[in-house]
Amino acid sequence: MTIPAPLDGVRVLDFTRVLAGPFCTMMLADMGADVIKVESPQGDDTRQWGPPWFEGEDGVREAAYYLSVNRNKRGIALNLKHPAAQDIARKLASSSQIVVENLKPGGMTAFGLGFDDLIALNPSLVYGSITGYGQTGLYHDYPGYDFVIQAQSGLMSITGEKHGEPHKVGVAISDVIAGLFAVSSLLAALRHAEHTAQGQHVDIALLDTTLAALVNIASNALISGGAPARYGNAHPSIVPYQPFHASDKPFAVAVGNARQFEALCKVIERPDLPDDPRFSTNAARVHNRDSLIALLEVTFATRPADHWVNALLGAGVPAGPLNDVKTILDDPHVASRGLIHQVDFLGAALRMVGSPVQFSHSPTVSPIAPPTLGQHTADILRTELGMRDDDLIHLQQQGAIAL
Repeated sequence: MTIPAPLDGVRVLDFTRVLAGPFCTMMLADMGADVIKVESPQGDDTRQWGPPWFEGEDGVREAAYYLSVNRNKRGIALNLKHPAAQDIARKLASSSQIVVENLKPGGMTAFGLGFDDLIALNPSLVYGSITGYGQTGLYHDYPGYDFVIQAQSGLMSITGEKHGEPHKVGVAISDVIAGLFAVSSLLAALRHAEHTAQGQHVDIALLDTTLAALVNIASNALISGGAPARYGNAHPSIVPYQPFHASDKPFAVAVGNARQFEALCKVIERPDLPDDPRFSTNAARVHNRDSLIALLEVTFATRPADHWVNALLGAGVPAGPLNDVKTILDDPHVASRGLIHQVDFLGAALRMVGSPVQFSHSPTVSPIAPPTLGQHTADILRTELGMRDDDLIHLQQQGAIAL
């Protein structure tokens, strides 16, 4: 007997585009939800965000960016400016458990698809809105892209070299964080709806969730009253906790407690260091970080990175190589965890990262390639709304759908 995925039977109507929203709905799809991705006839913006491109047969191509966050979904192309398309969206929402959108506040209401519009049709509907600044507040009307949020949230102020300029994180992390918060919040609201038949509006803002993700850094600022500084790849509160240069390449060390520091000192044949008053406690090591780091740098430069990583791991000290992305994607541990999958897309083999979540009983679904633009429009309208071929042709001629 096939064991259903955790969200089997849950339908998600997905009006999102770019990254935060599609990342959220992709995770729901990985867990078995039937996600219907609604796009305009022009498509999600990220379909054009190349290079790099995935090249299929006959010169057809799709941007790698779009492919990264849209697996396991069905795709329908609706022109939401057209009343007939709005009616289709309302009918699909009436039979959905979750709706997710990331237009500016009021954008969905302009189409007759706002929370109040849809909750009147489906009282148990969970309606998620992902925006830059939220549905309320002084900035709620501002457009919110990840880079601006990283800057405004303070995240960039703590990222980069100590005496250099602020830097963004190398991935659109504010979008990813918002998507993660959205998943957990929507599932909590879904559980509430299943118990009470009461739907609700879930308001997720990139600025809010990025602030929440500052965790100890935000706490440090609230308690100290000061603005946290940049430490490059070092840690403001733990030492040593940073990369070091070995004789051939850099590697990373993360010492989180006294036992680990003592073990590190034995590995480098300096068992005297834990008794040195400058280094005997974490607070002392933080205060005297420059002296300790200089000492360690000299020692670590004497042997290759692999030697130090293996020796430190053998002693129970967290350590690892400083990989580039290509290297970790090809790592045998990643392969052993089943993270990389190959699917057929546009007549060619597409490699993609799959769900990182592993359930012991109800598995995630096997990856399916992201939909091409409007790939499932006809099938969804036939099977879900009972439309005939002449209905589809008429809607296409009106400009309400794209097939």
